[in-house]
Amino acid sequence: MEANKPEGGSVDRVTTVAGRVGFVARGVVYALVGVLALRIAFGSGGEDADRQGALHQVAMRPFGEVLLWALAVGFVGMALWRASTAVFGEAGQKKTGSRLLSAGRAVFYASVAWGTASYAAGSGGGSDSDSASKDWTATALAQPGGRWLVGAVGLGLAAVGTAIAVRALQRRFLRKLDTSSMNPRTRTAVTGTGLSGNVARGSVYAAAGAFVVVAAVRFDADRAKGMDDTLRSFASSAAGPWLLAVVACGLVLYGVFSFASARWRRF
Repeated sequence: MEANKPEGGSVDRVTTVAGRVGFVARGVVYALVGVLALRIAFGSGGEDADRQGALHQVAMRPFGEVLLWALAVGFVGMALWRASTAVFGEAGQKKTGSRLLSAGRAVFYASVAWGTASYAAGSGGGSDSDSASKDWTATALAQPGGRWLVGAVGLGLAAVGTAIAVRALQRRFLRKLDTSSMNPRTRTAVTGTGLSGNVARGSVYAAAGAFVVVAAVRFDADRAKGMDDTLRSFASSAAGPWLLAVVACGLVLYGVFSFASARWRRF
């Protein structure tokens, strides 16, 4: 039996607003991570290029605490909207797999909201992405069959990143946007940010997954990398810091695409 989403009702309006503020919050964090990565690429940044680093940047601004709480509210909104799509489906999509994915995203954004609120309250909001990745990997490797578990997670993360990039190249993200209400110039701009941003995001996920696989193969938790170390690894590649700069610009553009999604997403 399928749940019926109330059309035009108060619940529908609340979840739509929740989704919009959630996309804005996501956009702010990705844009800031991209800026921090750009600083690293050009040798002028010591801040971690991950969510913790982004929250620190927000905290240093005037009214930083207020802005942090606003971000926390935004991520709560995203979690609520994702939970709604898990129950009712998104834009007419009723597939079980899509609903399970939405449920997982709801849990993820709930944890992000909690971490952001904790940071705003002054408790630090948890460890940075690199420490969290290494700690999880070390704990998993210590379990029976842990190497296989870590390897499977790494392969899954790499597959997700690859899928994100491939879907971006296919411009499938446009299916979820109300492109009919955009003028040609706006559509071109939104398409560019969505394409570049999603390819960059997918590349980071795929690279992070590859490092987790290496950690499993080498049985070495220190081989796992969070977002910051993964981004820094691009700078140490054969292409040098310019590869990191390209990926960083893509993350900034993904933030811009998130803002566009807040405006034109089909809810």
